[in-house]
Amino acid sequence: MSGHNKWSTIKHKKGAADAKRGKVFTKIIKEITVAAKLGGGDPDGNPRLRTAIDKAKAENMPKDNVERAIKKGVGGMEGVNYEETTYEGYGPGGTAVLVEVMTDNRNRTVSDVRSIFSKCNGNMGESGCVAWLFDKKGLLVFPKSVDFDKLFEASIEAGADDVADEDEQYEVLTDPTAFHEVKTALEAAGFKPENAEITMIPQTMVKLDGKNAENMLKLMDRLEDNDDVQNVYANFDISAEDMEKMM
Repeated sequence: MSGHNKWSTIKHKKGAADAKRGKVFTKIIKEITVAAKLGGGDPDGNPRLRTAIDKAKAENMPKDNVERAIKKGVGGMEGVNYEETTYEGYGPGGTAVLVEVMTDNRNRTVSDVRSIFSKCNGNMGESGCVAWLFDKKGLLVFPKSVDFDKLFEASIEAGADDVADEDEQYEVLTDPTAFHEVKTALEAAGFKPENAEITMIPQTMVKLDGKNAENMLKLMDRLEDNDDVQNVYANFDISAEDMEKMM
């Protein structure tokens, strides 16, 4: 399981997702606005916008918020000029961390991100230092209550790359360009994903425990809490036993 996906599971268990819903909405609105600005306001012809809208629906964001964000993007986002970039670094225990940001002040953001790394026993690295450890993939997560054999067959027929039986869920991986096609086909076949996103999947994992595990969760939490950070990906692996102790 990817560190990023494991982190999503941890947040859900901790109840952090509901506590930070306002912040989640802010990040999604920013993504919708930029996607509409770059690719137009029609989600059928703009895969990035379609993904952002799907994420908004999954978070139960009001339709009016979504429509306002699209209009703002199509209208040129007067007075706002977001810059997208990715910062890379090392977390506790030598873990690899990718931080995707969308900011109107790069100097402020890089300073904030560097400070967070430092305070959590990590450090920022040069561009390209860890990106090669991750593959961009479409990820669809399903509960263990679904029939794995039927899910596997439907996924492969739809064009998925792989279907994995993980500890607490089934994961379907796709090429990013095939993500929406696979998702639509699986939903038509009766398989509704609990989570669906285009993400970065680590090629190797780093097992953490004790203080390193504690600092890793702290690093992820503080990075995601930053208003300019859109997504955080990492290749950590923390046992269920250790997670229980820290929650």
